[in-house]
Amino acid sequence: MVLADDAVERALVVVAHPDDVDFWAGGTVACWTSAGIAVTYCVLSDGDSGGFDPQVHRSAIPAIRRTEQEAAAAVLGVSDVRFLGYPDGCIEPTYALRRDITRLIRQVRPARVLTWSPEWSWRPFHRNHPDHRAAGEAALSAIYPDARNPFAHPELLNEEGLEAWEVGEVWLMGGPSPNHHVDITDVFDRKLAALRAHESQTAHRDRLGQEVRERLAPNSQAAGLPPERLVEAFQVVTIA
Repeated sequence: MVLADDAVERALVVVAHPDDVDFWAGGTVACWTSAGIAVTYCVLSDGDSGGFDPQVHRSAIPAIRRTEQEAAAAVLGVSDVRFLGYPDGCIEPTYALRRDITRLIRQVRPARVLTWSPEWSWRPFHRNHPDHRAAGEAALSAIYPDARNPFAHPELLNEEGLEAWEVGEVWLMGGPSPNHHVDITDVFDRKLAALRAHESQTAHRDRLGQEVRERLAPNSQAAGLPPERLVEAFQVVTIA
């Protein structure tokens, strides 16, 4: 059973790149913050391989994308955005990354974590970016067993005073088996505004609003809602 939003005090979002959460779950985050949930973003990379303008020097991209993500987060009611600085395109579910995510889980102490699914999904294929799947695998390993085990990453407890923490549920984006849907029709404009804040990624997309609507369209039928409703889809897993 999915936790009711009014039973969730804090949520942590773990994604690979700036704009991941806005494309795939921006409306859901807007619903959470409107319900009073304190949401923290953990963005593993600065998106330094992103952007479409060759006139922008590559060295400038990380700062641009961090600023864009912070602006997009503010649109959705999120003020706590943390970047881990891993290289874009090179994320792997290493022990070090698991420790970094475990640290954040113990700092934030969320009831709910939203992250990428580590599973392949063939439709649509582009959700299978290797950074996405690696981020999901590392986050899930940090949730179980690392964050809840006081003897895992002992330096977090012994040197940083971070007590073990158990996450209650995980929401997975982009997986092959969604089982939960969120109607975001009433907050779609906020989702779109957050996406437009990522100017380096979306300014050239004249049909952005229509593209996002088309991406969401199949979810309304799966959710049993009228076709005009706009819906985001997730696989929600309860952690026993």
